Amino acid sequence: MESPILVFFRSSLRRVGAVSLFALRRTGRFGIFLSRVIFYTLTPPLKFSRALTQIRFIGFQSILVILLTGAFSGMVLGLQGFYTLRRFGSVALLGPMVALSLIKELGPVLSGLMVTGRAGSAVTAEIGIMRISEQIDAIELMGLNPFRYLVVPNFLAAVVALPLLTAICDAVGIFGGYLVGVKLLGVSSGTYFGEITTYVDMRDVLEGIYKSLSFGGLMAWVCCYKGYYTGFGAKGVSRATTQAVVLSSVLILVWDYFMTSVLFR
Repeated sequence: MESPILVFFRSSLRRVGAVSLFALRRTGRFGIFLSRVIFYTLTPPLKFSRALTQIRFIGFQSILVILLTGAFSGMVLGLQGFYTLRRFGSVALLGPMVALSLIKELGPVLSGLMVTGRAGSAVTAEIGIMRISEQIDAIELMGLNPFRYLVVPNFLAAVVALPLLTAICDAVGIFGGYLVGVKLLGVSSGTYFGEITTYVDMRDVLEGIYKSLSFGGLMAWVCCYKGYYTGFGAKGVSRATTQAVVLSSVLILVWDYFMTSVLFR
């Protein structure tokens, strides 16, 4: 008869192995999905009409959310930055502080999170409903590739739309900081914009663009994957949508830290 301790140890080891294999299988399927997306994105034919429709949905219809996000983020930065910099006698640096915070970090990250919540969830739900209603199976039976019709257009649209939305968020945020810092708190208009041109260079702008490009691809990858492999019924689609938003948001923040600490030191 085996010792109870040995039985418990063997059972625990078996469970850890099962969980590890499950995690590795899911990670591998994630990676294979991304490789298929990249392959079909780089090889013709591309469905440009579908991509333009998705650019309108992901990009144009998110402008109002981005305007509000950028404006109030810039106004908060202007307000907090003014009182913080005044302690050190550096109020003249309010413009660069607002601009660099938005261009390098807050603009790409907030745009990515807002678009994930508004458009990414809808993309997951749309593809998920097509999966449970067997529309994707019908596309495959017709000899067509569902990746080219469903996934690649969303991927292209997100990669194109996110940098544009981030640029809008940055510009509106800098103007929001101007309204608070110059019009409300009395900082000179020439000082605000003059110091921005002095301290903000093209490398800072490119850093924000690279981040927004990667955030767009990340969001489309996760949201399309969750919709493509959704569970059964309305409950499965609901769970997939929630998981897509949460996982995309977390990965955006983790990837932002990685890019900032490794690529843009």
